[in-house]
Amino acid sequence: MKDVAIAKLIEQETVRQRDGLEMIPSENHTSGDVMAALGSRLTDKYSEGYPGMRYYGGCEYVDAVENLARDRAKALFGVDHVNVQAYSGSPANQAVYFALCDPGDTVMGLALYYGGHMTHGLKVNFSGTLYNSVQYQTGKDGYLDYEAIGTLAMANKPKLLVVGATAYPRVYDWQKLRDIADGCGAFLLADISHIAGLVVGGQHPSPIGIADVVTTTTHKTLRGPRGALIMANGNPSTPLKKVERTRENIPTLIDRAIIPGLQGGPHNHQTAAIAVALHEASQPAFKDYAAQIVKNAQRLATRLDAKGYQLVTGGTDNHLLLIDMTNKDVTGKEAENALGAAGITVNKNTVPFDPRPPFDPSGIRLGTPALTTRGLKESEMDLVADWIDAAITHRGDAKKLQMLQSAAPHFHLESRWQGTFTRASFEIDLG
Repeated sequence: MKDVAIAKLIEQETVRQRDGLEMIPSENHTSGDVMAALGSRLTDKYSEGYPGMRYYGGCEYVDAVENLARDRAKALFGVDHVNVQAYSGSPANQAVYFALCDPGDTVMGLALYYGGHMTHGLKVNFSGTLYNSVQYQTGKDGYLDYEAIGTLAMANKPKLLVVGATAYPRVYDWQKLRDIADGCGAFLLADISHIAGLVVGGQHPSPIGIADVVTTTTHKTLRGPRGALIMANGNPSTPLKKVERTRENIPTLIDRAIIPGLQGGPHNHQTAAIAVALHEASQPAFKDYAAQIVKNAQRLATRLDAKGYQLVTGGTDNHLLLIDMTNKDVTGKEAENALGAAGITVNKNTVPFDPRPPFDPSGIRLGTPALTTRGLKESEMDLVADWIDAAITHRGDAKKLQMLQSAAPHFHLESRWQGTFTRASFEIDLG
């Protein structure tokens, strides 16, 4: 690269990822094949429209790329129709709102501070300003309270019920949520951005065939590039004619919402990289990977629980842990900073009924997708827990935190996620 400044920053970020532990649960490490597609000449091509129905010429190869991505997604998730053009997860959710609701309609989603996402109705987000947002929350124990959600839904009769989270460590009962949506006459949107890789890997129940629409990002546990899928059963009309808002018409409504509704030309390089990741996720080894993510998260939870850390819901069923740091006399922000200084990247996060503000909350969120990609298993999770505890214990001592960072294992990323891990690197005397 001739741009020395950018090349240097890319190298610095690569070293940061290589020499530390990436434990933000929405992050992962993509393969060299995914990155090669993402950096290809496909980025040069404009292709507004859909395969066979473009506004530009010269689209024969990008048509083939998009069709391949759609076919792979349909086969992987077991669904009739997939739109692969949404630029990322938030635009994908916006497209569903645009397709199924009018401005001012009532929508319901999990509140951000209880583990939801901004696009599920946060008041300062489009979903909470263009629509009448009613927010549900978890119970005191951190679990979804389906009875309370149903009562709230019947009282408010939302047009759209949104389910999904960014910080919920348990499985969803999709059928209970379907019953709630049917009871109040709502469309049901399942946002599985965090758990998509676990769904296709057989580690989490799938909402396909239960929810009306399913959205997901293609990174996180799916281990692809940043992008999104919007999935629904049924077949779209051709050409994209205007249709009524019925369940049968959802594929057409979604396609019309993406273009001409919200977006212009798709990112063809991104579509190709998504197709590569979907192929990788269809291989038998991916099921082993998904299973190991959960095993690692549960082992880490057990180890941290034994050290006195307060896990929301008491543990995890998936890839992430949400930890209330109050009993450790440390805020989430302080914990994030201390762990970062020791080479462990997590994010501060609110916990249910958090008395602290979101920019300085009580908790942290961490997960195992990226560590699992690099080959770590249960025994290494014990060592990671020890390292986390050491960083929190010595959070006020910059010298000891630096010693911890220097002792970090060096996982040298190769072309397909291979790495090494040395137990001895944790054997450090902090005095």
